[in-house]
Amino acid sequence: MQPCSPVLNVRNLRVVAEDSTEVLHKVHFGLFRGEMLGLVGQTGAGKTTAGLACLAYFRRGVDYVSGSLMLNPVDGTEPFELLDLDAETIRSLRGRRIAYVPPNPATALTPAMRVGEHLLDALAMHNYGTTDADRRARVAQVLANVGLPQDDEFQQHWPHELAGDQPQRLTLAMAFVLTPDVVIFDEPTLGLDVVAQHRVVETIRHLSLTHNIAGLYLTRDPGIAASISHRIAVMHNGEIVETTTPEQALTAPEHPVTRSLFSAVPDAAAANDLTATPGPTPGRSAQHGRRAGAGEHLLAVEDLSVSYRKHQALRRITLDIAPGECTFVFGQTGAGKTTLAQAIAGLLPRYQGAVKLRSRTLSRRVRRRSPADRLDVQYLIGSPTASFNPHRIIGESLSVPLETSGSTPADQRRKTVAAALKAVGLDAAFYDRYPAELSAEQLRRAVIARALVSAPSVLVCDDVTAALDATAQASIIALLKSLRHSHGLTILFLASDIRWARHVATRIAVLYQGHIIEHGTVDEVLTNPTNDYTKALLSHTVGLNPGVPRA
Repeated sequence: MQPCSPVLNVRNLRVVAEDSTEVLHKVHFGLFRGEMLGLVGQTGAGKTTAGLACLAYFRRGVDYVSGSLMLNPVDGTEPFELLDLDAETIRSLRGRRIAYVPPNPATALTPAMRVGEHLLDALAMHNYGTTDADRRARVAQVLANVGLPQDDEFQQHWPHELAGDQPQRLTLAMAFVLTPDVVIFDEPTLGLDVVAQHRVVETIRHLSLTHNIAGLYLTRDPGIAASISHRIAVMHNGEIVETTTPEQALTAPEHPVTRSLFSAVPDAAAANDLTATPGPTPGRSAQHGRRAGAGEHLLAVEDLSVSYRKHQALRRITLDIAPGECTFVFGQTGAGKTTLAQAIAGLLPRYQGAVKLRSRTLSRRVRRRSPADRLDVQYLIGSPTASFNPHRIIGESLSVPLETSGSTPADQRRKTVAAALKAVGLDAAFYDRYPAELSAEQLRRAVIARALVSAPSVLVCDDVTAALDATAQASIIALLKSLRHSHGLTILFLASDIRWARHVATRIAVLYQGHIIEHGTVDEVLTNPTNDYTKALLSHTVGLNPGVPRA
């Protein structure tokens, strides 16, 4: 193999769907040994289809039309065309020559197989070693390489017993156990909080450097791509529109899609200006009840504690938000964010302490709160599919708060809903659409619109940008910021990605193991944190940092 030759050379690859829609259009890139190529694009751009094509695998419903996948093995074996091989030969190469790390570990882990068996099975399938002892030694070695315990007790665990980022680490071990030439990483940090995300990215960086692989990193997050890649390819509608360096993508992108993607990424300094495109917004509806007076906190949580049997989820939380402010509550998975949000919303009545609105203590059960209080505090959950009845059109679902409260005459409800849809950037046609007909971002906007029909004072946003690509996340963040100013809203924004804080919030509270360990203005917390956990968190946040050393 020539030193400058790609280990895997993809040329003019075309893939079409069953309806003849082109999924990949003349895609071309090379994967070089010791280098990571970041393939960045929005949801639906074709990244996973391109990644799976590198294994000569095409999912049901898509067909290969033309193109070349030339593999140039690092052991000096003659190069060969993957697509010319029969199915059995291709299967023998997967894992041994080319490995794949899926976005969801559950798709790679068999529930009825123990941790060690997943790795032993791969080694036995490819006839690794001469004895069982050789294979078991390799299993222990690769588990240690990915930062997992290598003892027999851990190897006897079932997949459902793994916690945190352990499932992702196990899939990395499965990919590297046979020391392949090429590894395809398909959103391996999807669904992880920023700390776990950092750990997994650093593990990938270490493994890639140690094994000198040719890597392809598929992601919707340009910030991660910039931190780990040597080169970046931007994909849009099945076509690579620009290939560049991370530094160039960050500072001087050429293609409009590249500029859009990288300008949408959150960063601690808020150098990127996230622009909302919600269209005209209606005037602020009348508040329910009296407004908070000068210097008075609109929403206050006092000494709030929540326990689940012996586990204490929240410990004496005290937090207050002034009218028109947005407090960003950051916490890793399991820190207690959703528990706090549900207690405030009246959905978790078994708590100690008090939740106050305009200095009045709210009932712990939402059904016991006054109609005005129920309308005044709106809770937005992170999963929009759980927010709507799939058998009802969007307009009917958005009308429910108006019907149950009786606050709006029947002949005015459609007009009120249409105004709320317009405020979030959805036109009147969305009134008659079903949830399944909306994209993930449109569903998030519809969730916000349903809150707005009640003309609330407070929005409790529980990870509302989760599982969206960077551009959609930025759009929702910008929309909430715009609505806070235009509608005079007070927002409690709970999330596991602190990079958004400066873009949306005025204050930050850091939640750790049920405690608020740091609370202050955005500038105070991000530029001069006092708690060691916060300092470590900020140093571990994967984001836009072209100076980060890459694998």
